[in-house]
Amino acid sequence: MTALESFQRQIAIARELQSVVKTMKVLAAASIRQYERAVESLAEYSRTIDLGLQVVLKERARAENAGFKGIDWAAAEKHQRLGAIVFGSDRGMCGQFNEQIARYSVDCLNHLAPQPAERTVIVVGTRIVAPLEARGVAIAASFPMPSSLAGITPMVQELLLYLEAWRSQEQIGPIVLLYNQPRSNTACEPHLHHLFPLDRAWLEHLQQERWHSRTLPTFTMDWTQLLAALIRQYFFVCLYRAFAESLKSENASRLASMQVAEQNIEERLARLNAQFQHERQTAITQEILEIVAGAEAIAQF
Repeated sequence: MTALESFQRQIAIARELQSVVKTMKVLAAASIRQYERAVESLAEYSRTIDLGLQVVLKERARAENAGFKGIDWAAAEKHQRLGAIVFGSDRGMCGQFNEQIARYSVDCLNHLAPQPAERTVIVVGTRIVAPLEARGVAIAASFPMPSSLAGITPMVQELLLYLEAWRSQEQIGPIVLLYNQPRSNTACEPHLHHLFPLDRAWLEHLQQERWHSRTLPTFTMDWTQLLAALIRQYFFVCLYRAFAESLKSENASRLASMQVAEQNIEERLARLNAQFQHERQTAITQEILEIVAGAEAIAQF
């Protein structure tokens, strides 16, 4: 293979890679907007759950004033074992996405539950397993990360069943979610969310907050059952938001990586084109010199 053919082959490969990178950039940008809309749509649903909790908590206050004691909010604090869910990715080419959340998760786990026996860790996304295990974190279970928005709800429902087993069988009290949260369309930062026990200050605020209309809604079912159902919906919203924000962050990190890759490819193409032109000009010059030399040799005869 001549030098010119070698350069042509390298240029063709670089252009193919450039096309792939541009396609991945478009897909990542479209996914970012998709997950962003999903997070936005949770706001109204979350507000509805808050209003429901507010009504039930006011009923709870009236019941307790009448001498009835319902839910023991301190129950979770009696168990010292920590449950943690770490969200990573199943796909690559997303820069330091998994390494970033792995470092942050280890720091948080060492602070919340320094001894490995005091915690149980599960992960979502296969590519987060190796960074965590390399830092000495034992993984109890691994779940796949959904590849689309439609796959989030089934995974949330599966995790809710798993968390219920945690609470009933493994006597796990506090539960935290660790995931990357988007900071912009090309950047993200790790985030810790305390899923359980519920924030007492938040619950007390809901209970004491003034209702927005003159009439408080009523309900016929037992308030403890309704409260449990609303709390399950609250968990659903928190987990769904963690999935959506983690997936948006993954695509934001991928978009940033693809932008860097595209810039590197463009610089590489510029160098290859310059080398190709130089080599081509050298070859043309050499051919001209050979023709001139041949003509001079013929003229001498």
